[in-house]
Amino acid sequence: MSDNSITTEVVIIGAGPAGLFQVFELGLLGIKAHVVDSLKQAGGQCTELYPDKPIYDIPALPVCGAQELVDRLLQQIKPFGAGMHLGEEALALERRADGRFRVATAAGTVFDAGAVVIAAGVGSFQPRRLGVEGAERLEGSRIHYRVKNAADFHGRKLVIFGGGDSALDWTLEFAPKAASIALVHRRSEFRGAPASVQRMRELVAAGRLRLFEGLAHGVHSDAGELKGVQVKGADGTLQLLDAEHLLVFFGLAPKLGPIADWGLELDKRAIKVDTERFESNIPGVFAVGDINTYPGKKKLILSGFHEAALAAFAIQHHLYPAKKQFLQYTTTSPAMQKRLGVATA
Repeated sequence: MSDNSITTEVVIIGAGPAGLFQVFELGLLGIKAHVVDSLKQAGGQCTELYPDKPIYDIPALPVCGAQELVDRLLQQIKPFGAGMHLGEEALALERRADGRFRVATAAGTVFDAGAVVIAAGVGSFQPRRLGVEGAERLEGSRIHYRVKNAADFHGRKLVIFGGGDSALDWTLEFAPKAASIALVHRRSEFRGAPASVQRMRELVAAGRLRLFEGLAHGVHSDAGELKGVQVKGADGTLQLLDAEHLLVFFGLAPKLGPIADWGLELDKRAIKVDTERFESNIPGVFAVGDINTYPGKKKLILSGFHEAALAAFAIQHHLYPAKKQFLQYTTTSPAMQKRLGVATA
């Protein structure tokens, strides 16, 4: 290949629970993997959307926090030394003439892989955008969906949109440091932590924060400089708020993204697979977890674990068709115990 690529047996796209457990199941069979995820940390939906929420249907764990589950999975796969490529969206998947695959990421990493597992959950997460005319050209300079450097906003006129923890946390953080600050939410109830909501309302009562119930209606800019944002109240009235920067925290939305262009057979934004191998219509490309679909599919973490186990054997057969397969148990297999680092003399 002309690429300066990483050669590996398997590339796993998605570092959520199913993708992480896929590393484990492949590792038990002596197969090495690299993991790619567009998010900057492992965990998928668990880490990004509900890290503190309890999960009750993981076998043998009566209750397990979502982040705790991810941490346990990361600990479990440590012996297998998977390459982790986080904060890199997989952009291209191409099947070569020899049956191997070229996988390229947005960060410029290129893989030469024998098989690919797509464990991308419900797709890559993208911030829900401020859907008003003129907003797109200000994104990244005056309209922001995350805070990279808090100091950039000190002494500035800020308007923050949202009603969850991110919106409230940054409102409380910037209230004493901004030249002016307003919080806009579409309704009177907030989704964030009650203590944060109380502190926010105390700032409003003290006149240190303005609170508006409504939606963004338009942005006002001059020569690329944001001057203000128009907010439409619940009663239909329009109000112009002075602003140098808008911080927008509407949460994250799943997008199928580049996966839609890879030639995979899809059904309602999910990859169709069989229930023996969890292989797609492209030989050598498998899909596990919420991204796949088949008759009777249930979007449960434990279902993803089952799918990863069966997919691992199918991947082994795909990579090494002449190799005789037989089921081994971690309790009795010296080979598996050695791979896990628990072998005894």
